[in-house]
Amino acid sequence: MSKLSLLIRRAPKRTSALLAIIAAVVIVPASLFAWGPNRPTYTIQKPADHVTFNSITNNPNIGDERNFVGIRESGTNNLWSDSMAVTKGKEYTVRMYVHNNAAANLKLVAQNVTAKFNLPTTTAKSIQVNGFLSSSNATPTEVYDHAVFTGSENFNLAYTSGSLKYENNVFGPAGKALPESIFTSAGAKLGYDKLDGKIPGCFQYAAYVTFKVKPQFAPVNKFTMSKMVSKHSANKWVENYAAKPGETVDYLIQYKNVGGVQQDAVTFRDTLPTGTSYVAGSTTYGNAKTPGGVKASDNIANGTGINVGSYAPGANAWAIFSAKVALNDKLPVCGNNTLVNKAKVTTAGGSIEDTANVTVAKVCKPPVQVATCDALTAKLVKGNQYAFTGKASVKNGASIVSYSFDFGDGKKQTVTNPIGVMHTYANANATFTAKLNVTVKVNNVTKTITSNACAVKITVSKPPVNKECKPGVPVGDDRCVEVQVVTPPVTPVTPAELPTTGAGENIASVLGLGSLIASIGYYISSRRMSINQ
Repeated sequence: MSKLSLLIRRAPKRTSALLAIIAAVVIVPASLFAWGPNRPTYTIQKPADHVTFNSITNNPNIGDERNFVGIRESGTNNLWSDSMAVTKGKEYTVRMYVHNNAAANLKLVAQNVTAKFNLPTTTAKSIQVNGFLSSSNATPTEVYDHAVFTGSENFNLAYTSGSLKYENNVFGPAGKALPESIFTSAGAKLGYDKLDGKIPGCFQYAAYVTFKVKPQFAPVNKFTMSKMVSKHSANKWVENYAAKPGETVDYLIQYKNVGGVQQDAVTFRDTLPTGTSYVAGSTTYGNAKTPGGVKASDNIANGTGINVGSYAPGANAWAIFSAKVALNDKLPVCGNNTLVNKAKVTTAGGSIEDTANVTVAKVCKPPVQVATCDALTAKLVKGNQYAFTGKASVKNGASIVSYSFDFGDGKKQTVTNPIGVMHTYANANATFTAKLNVTVKVNNVTKTITSNACAVKITVSKPPVNKECKPGVPVGDDRCVEVQVVTPPVTPVTPAELPTTGAGENIASVLGLGSLIASIGYYISSRRMSINQ
């Protein structure tokens, strides 16, 4: 609540003697106020722990916030009052105070904050203006209060067109314009930095809704208006018309001065809804002087409006223009569309709105359900075994029931998961065409689909014959190499010198030498024979 002083400085009831005014605020018992409903109250020192509006009883700016609707004379800094005696020729401002009492540290944001005013059009010596402030997440969801205009003679209240505004720390004293729906059951959305219906808790986010009224004394400044629609050129005016896509319709705005004074600068405006478009050059308006009508500008439908002149009590005027209903595909929603057209008549005495409806049906075709078989691939795992993967896609409500693989060798398999489906071919050295068929449901009809992308050729090769170097031993094995063991010959050793011995020894030596020579001769002879052979 650190910005309390800023809000007080910006408040509509500011004055040079601001502190004196705040000190002079009297806390009037709630029983004397026409506020409601009964609800828990809070203070600046102890704000609410939830979203609630206008329930602090010691607000230094307005006192008890439950008394949040007030009146004062426009152009003055007078205190706001619950009751105001009106005077001819003067204008008065009606104010609604708006404050989410949730403590700032809780960061609670009120949602869908909407203001409404009941501004009666009756004539009497006492007229009560009721203000309603609501929020979808507040407790209570709606609070209300009223203020009373009084007079010594009968009068009514005429809203000053364009005076409705919303003031806070963002929009400042100039305020933000509010729609006149605030005077209807729809109300007007409020906010903080934009009119989005969201207001955080604390004084810095508080605001004022204000508008001006003028008391109208007899003779009464009053008028009526109506809005109707017809088939183009049929002049059969109704409040609701059933049209066809692309059809042209006519709209009629009627005005009559039923008061006691002349009304000047009577202006007709029309707001076309989405789904209709203004037909350029189609506007005519008429009155007692020009009963057949005269051409008018196209401003009737662009927000500017057309000024149809001044009218004495009892006089009337009308305007007719055409609009084209959108083609079927351009209508807002499928099925029935209610296109609400709103007309507004403004005079110095205020503004009145009325509506006429065009109903038109939009025919929407359901989206086309599509299912396609996208791909089939095969990957060799080992030998004659392959892993197959299929792919299919559906959209707009179609669905896949199952995948059926035809492997091309007379074998088939149906699955719900088409990824990694294994198959081993029994025959080698052959080519097969595998296909994928997908069972789908399209528009509640079950059918089977395939495509060229869902077929693949498989060539199964004959395994190679392994050669053996010996039974059970393949060529190239280390065991194919023969290992041969060679024994070297023994060479006889001849002594270097024969020993000298006796006679016996000499005889033995001779015999031994002879044997040796005979052996050598035999060996040489045998080798020659072997060579010759």
